[in-house]
Amino acid sequence: MYDTVVVPTDGSDEAVRAADHAVWLARRFDATVHVLHVVDSERVEEVTEHGTVREQLSERLAAAGERAVSRVEEAVADAPTVETHTLHGSPAATIQRFTEETDADLVSMGTSGRSGLDRLLLGSTAETVLRQVDCPVLTTRVTPESELAESGYDEILLSTDGSDRADAAVDHTLAVAEQADARVHVVSVVDIAAVTTLSGYVVEEFVDRQRESADETTTRLADRARDRGLDAVTAVRKGYPTATLLEYAEERGVDLITMATAGRSGLDRLLLGSTTERVVRESPVPVLAVRT
Repeated sequence: MYDTVVVPTDGSDEAVRAADHAVWLARRFDATVHVLHVVDSERVEEVTEHGTVREQLSERLAAAGERAVSRVEEAVADAPTVETHTLHGSPAATIQRFTEETDADLVSMGTSGRSGLDRLLLGSTAETVLRQVDCPVLTTRVTPESELAESGYDEILLSTDGSDRADAAVDHTLAVAEQADARVHVVSVVDIAAVTTLSGYVVEEFVDRQRESADETTTRLADRARDRGLDAVTAVRKGYPTATLLEYAEERGVDLITMATAGRSGLDRLLLGSTTERVVRESPVPVLAVRT
């Protein structure tokens, strides 16, 4: 499933936590870990235009890059094979290009989980990478819930909306669950916003219809997990997808959330975001997003 894992690093605690998860997966799948630091050349140009001496700035950035790589190198020391790289360019674009050149199977990176107008309009590097790269992206924040236990993941939440697109995450979920001997929670949320009229009336007929479809989907996916010898449970809930998924994850002590993302772009995505991106922003546990 995973032969090549890329770990972008800026030297932050989030990057080190993401490296911990990358190493656990690399050891189970005998994968090569590529530690990647990107010197933001656009930022260099911006700063030097305001009077900073380029040579001094370059020296500081080079030193910062060495520290960033060194911190993560320590975290990935137990990986089967480790390679380190320092490149120059726009961080998200450079990460995307690097994943294509190395034919990466997974990107594991940290995210601060911040919110606000700047995030809605511009997004973080992690969210930009999430939209652009073709391989799955594992995002991790530094929270007590994201600290990796020796056993890896005991409880994995697979989110599905019943679409073929959502099935993209299934094989990745089951592969990781097999390595961790984890229980799989197949969860579907009947989106309350989709069954509510403009006047605020919830159309129960639509709720029942969607619940029935969700029951069929979650049962089918849980059976796939059981066919591979895994413990699996299902849940169908009504609510707003992001909040409902995170509530379930907290209630059940979930260690990892897996879900599909369409990877689209455009004004609607910039202003509203997808459910996957909202979960990435808000989840205290790692999120594995699989591009359809």
